[in-house]
Amino acid sequence: MATELSFRHMAGRVCVITGGGGIIGQALASGFAAVGVRMVVVDLVKEHAEKLAASLKETYGTDALGVEGNVLDRGSMDQALATITARFGDVSMLINCAGGNSPKATTKEEFITPENMGRLADSFYGLDVDGFRKVFDLNFLGTIIPTMVFTQGMVARQQGVVLNISSMNAFHPLTKIPAYSAAKASVNNFTEWLAVHLAKVNVRVNGIAPGFFVTNQNRFLLFDEKTGELGPRGRKILAGTPMGTFGKPEDLQGAALFLMSDLATFVTGVTIPVDGGFNAYSGV
Repeated sequence: MATELSFRHMAGRVCVITGGGGIIGQALASGFAAVGVRMVVVDLVKEHAEKLAASLKETYGTDALGVEGNVLDRGSMDQALATITARFGDVSMLINCAGGNSPKATTKEEFITPENMGRLADSFYGLDVDGFRKVFDLNFLGTIIPTMVFTQGMVARQQGVVLNISSMNAFHPLTKIPAYSAAKASVNNFTEWLAVHLAKVNVRVNGIAPGFFVTNQNRFLLFDEKTGELGPRGRKILAGTPMGTFGKPEDLQGAALFLMSDLATFVTGVTIPVDGGFNAYSGV
């Protein structure tokens, strides 16, 4: 029997999204709530999680729950799962959306040149190691740990879906942000690895790789802090994006819903770019 060509079959399922209080997390949670998915918003800041959950209930009339949780703390994730199970029952979907970058893991210079060799502190050699570690851990271990916790029930029931939020940096590392790029490349690799690991128990694992979306974590790289105008890096990004614009968070909803739905029951281990053509463009 053919699967219904809509997302209505997802209504009533329970989906956990980590980092749900962020810009991308809010958009994804809204897209899923709009088709009747019962959303659990997990965020480090409890107020952010509860505020979004209340908004989802009011806007879409579906049940939603906000839960405090630190994706880098196994105990915190275990506690979040206990809270969710008591309220909503089994978790059938997980979206790993927690992540971000930091100025402490970002170089000031794009290249080392003969002219700036006297300023190596502005290059790779001046990166703050703790800052690098925090960015890498947030994006990579912040995907690993929730997956360890929330997929065990899926494995036991032999049914479930995981969606990891990667980045175009995973395919083409950008200048200035080595920690973020390396972590997202690791997320892509882990997505493929786990998809194979869980394939025999009918748990699918996929990812989406957003192109350039303006978020709280990357705004400082894209816009001039004093004027608010698009900066040189922002202009370069748009020049390398054939569609000539930054993505809107809502642009991620379609790909995410497809991968998590029964329309994609034979799709696992892939990461789909949602990037306005950035990945396909050679610059010429």
